[in-house]
Amino acid sequence: MSEIESEIVNEAPLVSRSVDNPILQIQDLHVWYELKRFGFGHAGYVRAVDGVQFELRQGEAMACVGESGCGKSSLMKTILGLNRPTKGDIVFDDQRLTETKGEDLRLYRAKIGYVQQDPFSALPPFMTVQRIMEEPLVINGVTDKTERLTRIKKILEEVKLAPVEEVLPKFPHMLSGGQQQRVVIARAMIMEPKLLVADEPVSMLDASVRVEILRLLRNLQEKHNLSVIYITHDLSTVRYFSEYIFVMYAGEVIEIAKMEDLLKDAKHPYTLALLEASSDPNADNALVMREVPQGEPPSLVNPPTGCRFNPRCPKIIEGLCEVKRPPNVEVAPHHKVACWLYDEEGMNAA
Repeated sequence: MSEIESEIVNEAPLVSRSVDNPILQIQDLHVWYELKRFGFGHAGYVRAVDGVQFELRQGEAMACVGESGCGKSSLMKTILGLNRPTKGDIVFDDQRLTETKGEDLRLYRAKIGYVQQDPFSALPPFMTVQRIMEEPLVINGVTDKTERLTRIKKILEEVKLAPVEEVLPKFPHMLSGGQQQRVVIARAMIMEPKLLVADEPVSMLDASVRVEILRLLRNLQEKHNLSVIYITHDLSTVRYFSEYIFVMYAGEVIEIAKMEDLLKDAKHPYTLALLEASSDPNADNALVMREVPQGEPPSLVNPPTGCRFNPRCPKIIEGLCEVKRPPNVEVAPHHKVACWLYDEEGMNAA
């Protein structure tokens, strides 16, 4: 056992519902980044992902929500094969990430599309749309120019970038933000992936364009039977897109449920805080003071003992939440929460 593995606490992670033949399995995943003192000496680890576990069916959309620094992006980069798990594994389409390298890793990545948060930064400014779209095809061995152009035109039409002949010679700065994001989505779809990872795909867009992009992603999911992981901190957009939601805090999954169940009957104090902080379209509530937890997310170098939310939790059970890590409690079918408030020991202590 390595030094880093010996530091990882072996506790049962929060697991989603059992599914038949899931296309993606995240198995007790830990992603830790080593810190160096003066570039040489060991100074600890950043525990970006710490025991995450869930499963995803083919054609299903799942949202990962949480505030900045909770580990969403590190989880996403590991699923894409950009990071290597410190412990645990990712099984995608019957292929284990820890056993994949070289040419097999390239083929693994070709089956996963990635939609970035900032479309302008994601697109090379010196390439035309046609060259941007051709690049993944060339890298993955599509040598016939006619076939490449046919596939490019087809996917650009699917993402509603028409007339295609006018879009192909343009550079990214000649497109609007919504058009840029459509190019990013088209590039993610060009290799006909089985899984699409969308990392805050509408956060950089105007409000008028956001619903259009979410509807486009939903239509592509249904048409191509795509599995989708939608990463966001904004719970107000989740209802448009996902069947399931899991909530992350400080590198851990603290609640997982069906979308309707979580939005209507969230259990964890942190999930309730996220819902409270979501934007409200009702103008009558503009001056209503909302109760949100004080303080900042904890350091992932030295996270709190017990429940990682305990320093900010308004419902803390003294002598328990700061000492013992909460169990995973199934409060309803397909709805689990890691919180002492719903465990018998916590109820008795309260």
